Amino acid sequence: MGAGDGSDEAYVVGLCNRVLGESALTQHTFDWLRGDPGVGGRRAKLPVDAYWPGHRLVVEYRELQHDRPTPHFDKPDRLTVSGVHRGEQRALYDARRETEIPAHGLRLVVIRPADLDADGRGRLRRRDQESDLDALKKILARASDEDRVTDAFRTWLLAEGWTPVDPTDRWTDLEAVRGYERLICEAKGRTSEKGVDADTAYGQLLRRMTSQEPHVRYALVVPSSSVVAVERVPAQVRELLRIDVYEVTDGDAVRRRPV
Repeated sequence: MGAGDGSDEAYVVGLCNRVLGESALTQHTFDWLRGDPGVGGRRAKLPVDAYWPGHRLVVEYRELQHDRPTPHFDKPDRLTVSGVHRGEQRALYDARRETEIPAHGLRLVVIRPADLDADGRGRLRRRDQESDLDALKKILARASDEDRVTDAFRTWLLAEGWTPVDPTDRWTDLEAVRGYERLICEAKGRTSEKGVDADTAYGQLLRRMTSQEPHVRYALVVPSSSVVAVERVPAQVRELLRIDVYEVTDGDAVRRRPV
């Protein structure tokens, strides 16, 4: 799928780019996601429709042939390397993606024509971008409010020139670099125990302060409802500890709180 492709898949991926604030790697492959061995024993890499490294997100846009028999695509009279026809192999490889992608620490979201403004044949001919964007925002949203806060902050970091990286500490919610700067983040969602959760978050950040380098800073990222609880720690103490507080509003806007 090229950048100028007018297919439904390209349209959907383009809208996802707008929602996520990051351009996808399309038809991306991973060394660990491969098909069955061919005649010579070689296992080809299986592409994914779109991958957003900064969000650690994979999206598969599955048209109707992924969910129902379609002779034109299935080629029932022709066997593949897996010993089955193309339709059965497609289902086999879809299942493999659904197993392997989460197992390697990435989130997989499957989008189907019925999720958007599709006609009876599963085609997105109308392409009502406003309606489809609203639908995609809901589909791509995470289940918990902490996930929402983390995703909103990750999108903001990308827009500000940061690059999310694999955390040094596996318990860290998010870690990012920008030039020589490094930011280690702890995120919290809406909670009924705002004070307790704020104290816990500070404690979690303190345990991760293994570097004395001034270019390493720490971020406490919280929803608007928790800002008061977080700011009970005096600003001068937060500055000494190199902790910055970021607020994520109900509308997913990100604000760095003044010191």
